[in-house]
Amino acid sequence: MNPKKLRLVAVGGTFDRLHVGHMTLILKAFEVGERVLIGLSTDEFARRMGKPADVEPYEVRLRELREFLRKRSLEHRAEIVPLRDPYGPAAYDGRVEGLVVSVETAWRAEEINEFRRARGLKPLRVFVVDMVLAEDGRPVSSSRVRAGEVDRFGRIAGPKA
Repeated sequence: MNPKKLRLVAVGGTFDRLHVGHMTLILKAFEVGERVLIGLSTDEFARRMGKPADVEPYEVRLRELREFLRKRSLEHRAEIVPLRDPYGPAAYDGRVEGLVVSVETAWRAEEINEFRRARGLKPLRVFVVDMVLAEDGRPVSSSRVRAGEVDRFGRIAGPKA
């Protein structure tokens, strides 16, 4: 084990249209943790969060996530679990030592640490990742990819034929 890395860190999201922002977040988790617990929002939870109806089904998002990990030889260091609420196992699993979040969801890490303290668990080390910007200087997002504004790597979509 690398003494500089935490034993287990968590990261979570819907990961719809897995894009460079998601990839950056997930890779940061592997950078700071020996093992990574990846919470993947269930379809039902995505609906409850008000995500658009055209979010890809859980099985499609799971397949893309597994493929992303496999191509980088990271699957043996990851455990993907269904995420049914905004907190996931990070709020109650004493084995989790760190949490990787985006700038826009950093506030959720504070809530999770409050839940942990209330349960007598040690607060998580929080790693905040900046949003990845597309070629136009605006953040890459699943909604922008869905709308065809940018591709999954933040490149501006070409003119429609």
